[in-house]
Amino acid sequence: MNRDIRNVYCVGRNYGKHAEELGNDVPDSPMIFMKPTHAIVPLDDQVISLPGRYGDVHYEAELVVRIGGRYKPGLAVEALIDSFALGLDLTLREVQTVLKQDRHPWLRAKGFAGSAPLTAFRPFEGLDALTETSFALRINDEERQRGALRDAIFGLPELFEHIGTHYGLDEGDLIFTGTPAGVGKLGDGDELALYWDDLREGGCRIALTPASSD
Repeated sequence: MNRDIRNVYCVGRNYGKHAEELGNDVPDSPMIFMKPTHAIVPLDDQVISLPGRYGDVHYEAELVVRIGGRYKPGLAVEALIDSFALGLDLTLREVQTVLKQDRHPWLRAKGFAGSAPLTAFRPFEGLDALTETSFALRINDEERQRGALRDAIFGLPELFEHIGTHYGLDEGDLIFTGTPAGVGKLGDGDELALYWDDLREGGCRIALTPASSD
């Protein structure tokens, strides 16, 4: 899946209620971090093994857009979006807490192999549909998260301008646009499924590897 993926940008604290549930301040400008392309794995109903010896692994469901061309100032959002998918920003929460306290980068907590499961990409059908349609995560057939890009603090125009200006944005780049409230820890054997409105887009089963085999 990752052969055509270049940079994987992620937006932190882009939903106010999610920032509140973790006790974080709401940012004044987009908070951007990155994941390696090795973090991408397909959500095609396989088993995803995650490191279980570092503490809780949290799920964060997100809308993901793929960029189809080079960013230029003033270029319309519609001209840049190639397609979209749903994804999970998996996080080693206790590791992240220590890194934040030490003011270190989040890579160990956010960028481990398999930390960015991704559904198949859908064709882009217009900014209104992308912004207004809700996405959801169900775990063991129970809905845990539901959100829509219309509720994000920073919409796609602001994200594209910020990322494009400061870091560059070009064909093959992905943007994980942030997660709504409802994040929590995963358990060994959990069955996950992501939905676009009420259409199932993909899922997986979680295997948390113990210390002896990690």
